[in-house]
Amino acid sequence: MRTGEIRTLAERAGIGAGTRVLDLCCGIAGPGRFVTRAFGCSYVGVDASRSAIAIARARAAGLPCEFLVARVPPVPPGPFDVVLLLETLLAFADLGPLLAGVGGAMAAGGRFAFTLEAGPPLTPAELSAMPGADTVSLRTAEEMGAALARAKLAPRWQQDVTDAHRDTAAALLEAYERDAPTIRRQIGEGRTDDLLAAHRIWVDWLGSGRVRKLLLVAERSSG
Repeated sequence: MRTGEIRTLAERAGIGAGTRVLDLCCGIAGPGRFVTRAFGCSYVGVDASRSAIAIARARAAGLPCEFLVARVPPVPPGPFDVVLLLETLLAFADLGPLLAGVGGAMAAGGRFAFTLEAGPPLTPAELSAMPGADTVSLRTAEEMGAALARAKLAPRWQQDVTDAHRDTAAALLEAYERDAPTIRRQIGEGRTDDLLAAHRIWVDWLGSGRVRKLLLVAERSSG
């Protein structure tokens, strides 16, 4: 994600001084550290990778950040004002337990700010072509809306950032192709080929309209 997108999503989610933020699947918490520094919120980041959390802790020194090593779901109980899930939703094949946990971590009026790769499920041909296809669970915007409704989460704001993410994916692909010999020496032939193939596919999907990239904020309803 670009810095401007993170800032816009945080603003639309109402993050500010004193806001309690939970960041699911935070990785090394680049967006989370930016949000904490820029908006003065308190922050809890969760990720299953111990090495990623170790880096996040080291880089967040001096910020009001806490980190947990844990798989999601379950979702920490909170209460939180805002739950973030950035660039990771497509890895969840079953949204039910995830969204139930997100809703349960927030009081009424809490906001769920996330990114969505919107599109029909992968075809058999796409499944065979995409490296790591078991981590690519695409869903339409309509399917996502129905899943949010079941979890008592009402969409409040949405922005299409497909063009920007297509440009970013294309720039990454160009850089990876240019540096492919060095990358192969570092991570091996097979992994490098998968890296290049995945980025070629994403450039095609985002450029053709097969997939749209969306920023969204949903609010937990009362009751």
